[in-house]
Amino acid sequence: MLAVTLSGEHLTVDALEFESIAHSRRAITYKPFWKGNLHMPILISSPTTVPAAGDPPKVIDEYIGRVNSNTESASIAYMKSPPGWTEPGQTPTFDEFTVVLKGMLHVEHADGGLDIRAGQALIAHKGEWVRYSSPSPEGAEYIAVCVPAFSTDFAQRDRQ
Repeated sequence: MLAVTLSGEHLTVDALEFESIAHSRRAITYKPFWKGNLHMPILISSPTTVPAAGDPPKVIDEYIGRVNSNTESASIAYMKSPPGWTEPGQTPTFDEFTVVLKGMLHVEHADGGLDIRAGQALIAHKGEWVRYSSPSPEGAEYIAVCVPAFSTDFAQRDRQ
């Protein structure tokens, strides 16, 4: 079995570290896959459950992002928020794309609010104030994609 480890600007293969290799009189530089220079599919076998803001607690299963895959360019998470869940407002420095799978997600914004139901989607642009909640009896299940990847620092939540 071939062992491959990516770290920083280095590729380690079978305990040998390469920054570049000579081949046909040219150097090939290997960089981490998340910088787009090493092309190989990566299986994400399971998500990581990460802490969530709001009350009552919701479940966030991050598949791709800063925690589960060390990906900074985007994050993809499955969210399950219970009935009555609400989180603090935020003015994130990322775009967030949300697809509701079950139930209804309510999103407050500077000019009002929107109810996003199963089968519908929402785009919340960076720099826009929003507050998410699931006020309906069935709660909400949804997929959230953030570009760049979500981080609590980038969320810029309202002070409580």
